[in-house]
Amino acid sequence: MGTTIPKAPAARKPARKPAPKRPAKRMTPRDRARVDEIFARFATATPEPRTELRFESPYTLVVAVALSAQATDVSVNKATDRLYQVADTPLKMLELGEAGLTDYIKSIGLYRTKAKNVIALSRILMEQYHGDVPLNREALESLPGVGRKTASVVLNELGVEPAIAVDTHVFRVAHRLKLSTATTPDGVERDLMAITPEPYRTRAHHWLILHGRYTCIARRPKCESCLIADLCPSRELFLGA
Repeated sequence: MGTTIPKAPAARKPARKPAPKRPAKRMTPRDRARVDEIFARFATATPEPRTELRFESPYTLVVAVALSAQATDVSVNKATDRLYQVADTPLKMLELGEAGLTDYIKSIGLYRTKAKNVIALSRILMEQYHGDVPLNREALESLPGVGRKTASVVLNELGVEPAIAVDTHVFRVAHRLKLSTATTPDGVERDLMAITPEPYRTRAHHWLILHGRYTCIARRPKCESCLIADLCPSRELFLGA
């Protein structure tokens, strides 16, 4: 007998109001050269950066990114290494159920809410998309637990759409490098997309997040070992700190 998927009303998120557009960032030739050099150095140091989240399919990527909100990639990988052995498709996740999923992810912050969202999005994928992940922004952002940042990570990682998802690391690095002065993640994303040279746009998110995670850390950035220290307007604030 086939598995019966319990029906539930598809949760619809309220329509997201587009953020007001800001004027395109105006750059002097000197600023343009500095930005180009920043990304050129990132490209030389790490030509093909990838997410540190482990995944095997669009579905496992969506789940991993959704679980990573306010959690480290290390903690998510520890949980999903076990979870994906038993539930790596929407159907298997529904068979596991919310209580079963909770047992696998309870070491991750906000795990109860995340379990509800993963089960809800898995049900929608089965009922509306035949178990496949829709690889377009509007459909992705309509899934429970999937916002703009998660959709951007998924679309960029899978090579569908260049996007620069902005988390706390990217936000911090963008401001320290004076690549953006925007006060919201959406605003920073717009600024970064506008000034990042086209050949680097699919990799910029990874470079910035890795730089923020390991070098330009929040409290004591490692300016002495930073490969772009001489290009950073904020360097003098931290040297000798």
